[in-house]
Amino acid sequence: MTATATQPKTTYRYQSGFGNEFATEALPGALPHGKNSPQKVPYGLYAEQVSGTAFTAPRGQNKRTWLYRIRPSVVHTPFKAMESGLVRATPFDEVYTPPNQLRWNPLPEPPAGTDFVSGMVTIGGNGDFNTHSGHAIHLYAANASMQGRYFYNADGELLIVPQKGLHIVRTELGVLEVNAGEICVIPRGIKFLVEAPEGVLRGYICENYGSPFRLPDLGPIGANGLANPRDFVSPEAAFEEQEGDFQVVAKFQGQLWSASIDHSPLNVVAWHGNYAPYKYDLKLFNTINTVSFDHPDPSIFTVLTSPSEIHGTANIDFVIFPPRWMVAEHTFRPPWFHRNFMNEFMGLIYGVYDAKEEGFVPGGCSLHNCMSGHGPDSATYEKAVNADLKPHYIDATLAFMFETRFVTKITKFAAESGTLQEDYYTCWQGLKSGFDRTWQPNGSH
Repeated sequence: MTATATQPKTTYRYQSGFGNEFATEALPGALPHGKNSPQKVPYGLYAEQVSGTAFTAPRGQNKRTWLYRIRPSVVHTPFKAMESGLVRATPFDEVYTPPNQLRWNPLPEPPAGTDFVSGMVTIGGNGDFNTHSGHAIHLYAANASMQGRYFYNADGELLIVPQKGLHIVRTELGVLEVNAGEICVIPRGIKFLVEAPEGVLRGYICENYGSPFRLPDLGPIGANGLANPRDFVSPEAAFEEQEGDFQVVAKFQGQLWSASIDHSPLNVVAWHGNYAPYKYDLKLFNTINTVSFDHPDPSIFTVLTSPSEIHGTANIDFVIFPPRWMVAEHTFRPPWFHRNFMNEFMGLIYGVYDAKEEGFVPGGCSLHNCMSGHGPDSATYEKAVNADLKPHYIDATLAFMFETRFVTKITKFAAESGTLQEDYYTCWQGLKSGFDRTWQPNGSH
């Protein structure tokens, strides 16, 4: 293997803004000016366009980027099907999905040498990647960097939510450094690898088959609040000039495929466009909450949304529950008991979730599907109804939710792996009747 180092960095530089038209070059003059596909590209590079939407999509929704690279993407051997491990895709019909409330412990420690791709396990999903609708949810646990192989997903974009370990995500368009408490999104088709400089990687993935994630409309909130566009950052151009024996792993039609390649595919010297990886620090989320009474709907905490063809009904929303003030008067402050049309998958990055005293641990997850009753456990309920309602700051916690219009159907692994908490239902069994027929409006009996 031969390699030429380019742009050695200890810190990585980014471009600011959500969905911006970016332009960046790793070598001076590498980005053509005035045209996208000149007869001869500077430095002897190849021009290549990657499109994330149909060519004719409306301008405000059209996603495409021009890449100027050392070798084009067509240079590789034919793909061959490979063992997909515990990665699954539509249709999710391995087992019946019960209407029960479901909760899982974190994945066990993986075998030594497990990288990001081999450490992925599918929990469930819905919809159909063929019709660009629905999603899949994966967990991952790894202890090694990807060595000599690169990955891309043709079925959907990947929203990666790290829970543990520094992630160095090297993509065709540059490098993202992502820690727990941050997220990154890799668009459909973009090649990347993940390094584990701390020897551990753990987290959650939402594979979005539908329309690309975007910022939610703010409606009556107005022009500002929630996730601010300028806090999202995309990488500057950086490239690898490497030759050797490498592997490209593709997820296509639900199956993993492998092709040999004699050079690094992360060889883009310059690029411009609006179809690019990005990351976001969840600490920058501007939380909106009540300053009078009642607990607002969790949609007020939406960071990103993938809309569906039904207005107001998301293909999938990414929602967080960060540190925040609780000041509601005369109000039961934890999430109320509820049954939903929408379906909720939750994960915990760190801390304790304010609706659960025990059992929901960092790296674990829960699933409450359509019309399955859920809410605070009995210990949380008793504490909340008897609390002194002073202003209270919920600190040192970060939970999130993938909320989707379709039932999340679980995989055989999710049902039978042993990480499923068979006793989850017991956390509500202490909710006894407090009905008092003698109650009077003035509180006397």
